Amino acid sequence: MDKFIIKGGRRLEGEVTISGAKNAAVAILPAVILSDEPCIVENVPSISDVNISLRILSEMGAEVTNIGKDAYRIDPTKINKCCVPYETARKMRASYYFLGALLGKFNKARVSMPGGCPLGDRPIDQHLKAFSALGAEYTLSQGMIDLKAEKLRGSQIFFDVVTVGATMNAMLAAVKAEGLTIIENAAKEPHIVDLANFLNSMGANIMGAGTDVIKVRGVEHLHGTTYAVIPDQIEAGTFMIAAAATKGDVLIKNIIPKHLESITKKLEKIGVNIEQYDDSMRVWVDGPLVKANVKTTPHPGFPTDMQPQIATLLTLASGTSIVTEGVWEQRFRYVDELRRMGADITVNGKVALIEGTGKLMGAPVKACDLRAGAALIIAGLAASGITEIEDIFHIERGYDCMEGKLRQLGADIEKVNVPDKPKENDSDNKTAV
Repeated sequence: MDKFIIKGGRRLEGEVTISGAKNAAVAILPAVILSDEPCIVENVPSISDVNISLRILSEMGAEVTNIGKDAYRIDPTKINKCCVPYETARKMRASYYFLGALLGKFNKARVSMPGGCPLGDRPIDQHLKAFSALGAEYTLSQGMIDLKAEKLRGSQIFFDVVTVGATMNAMLAAVKAEGLTIIENAAKEPHIVDLANFLNSMGANIMGAGTDVIKVRGVEHLHGTTYAVIPDQIEAGTFMIAAAATKGDVLIKNIIPKHLESITKKLEKIGVNIEQYDDSMRVWVDGPLVKANVKTTPHPGFPTDMQPQIATLLTLASGTSIVTEGVWEQRFRYVDELRRMGADITVNGKVALIEGTGKLMGAPVKACDLRAGAALIIAGLAASGITEIEDIFHIERGYDCMEGKLRQLGADIEKVNVPDKPKENDSDNKTAV
């Protein structure tokens, strides 16, 4: 079992370079299936969710070649199956993007129900609604989703709720459908725009990505392309908050400042200094941190994926802060772990009341999901004493070499492997001597 051991109290200083966006990469990699030629995808983050996506492509028959530190050449022309292996796909939520890509290419797909972080009810009904509108029929049986269509035809799709995953899946399925598809109440996150740009670079005809109405005019063929994934907005935001929590001074490089506007504005209200450049940002703290109220909403609002991190920062601020979760039902599961470290947080449904104590103490804790794990790292960096974080596989799903980047900034963080604890009944199986 791997864990992080952090000796807190060190101020982060220096420069850090942000990797490619997890939420864009896990949709762009399946999208390569739609191409009739090989593609090169650059700025791909080295995270477990990406590794799983690449493994799925290989197991389906694609030729995947690592041609650089963060670049892959993928030849989808030899894909010979439309079924994503069950045991591989169930390890991550984003496996459902293979549904849209396979359906768009072969008019059929078979993928297991997705896994990922336990953040509450995350139904795929809006995905299935989009596929049905395009002419596909679906069945759900024994944890598998089967899609089949004689022919995909453009249609009007209206989502009942704003949903990133279903918006991207609708785009994937519609790019080669006959005629025009209009997607209404679409999500507007940066990674949706990135997926649209990637598909357009292959010859797709997608307009309006980044707005609430996306129009997709189907094309017969998509060609190969070379494309670089956008920088990770959430990784950048996490390092912004890590710098603030340690009262540090960090230059964050390889970012798109516009993608970080909602995070930047909220941090400035808390008392964090931020200076923006073309593709980088300096973040530093030279005064007290103060209370703030935060509510997560779909883009361009404050991202739900940054909620645990900013809640952690607010435990270090003076005054009473209120954090309201507007997206997921179970995003406050990490609060019990922060309480172990001395945080004063009360949760009532989707609202957390945070009494800023100005300090945290090191403690043994567990990451319960990806962003909760990032929050615990921030807490450990700011805390006095030693923090041990277990279940860090959650963190490695979405952060590229987190501990290495933090060490470059002066953090005392180490990844160690410790033997799994023996089961309680192990002694019962031993022979007496």
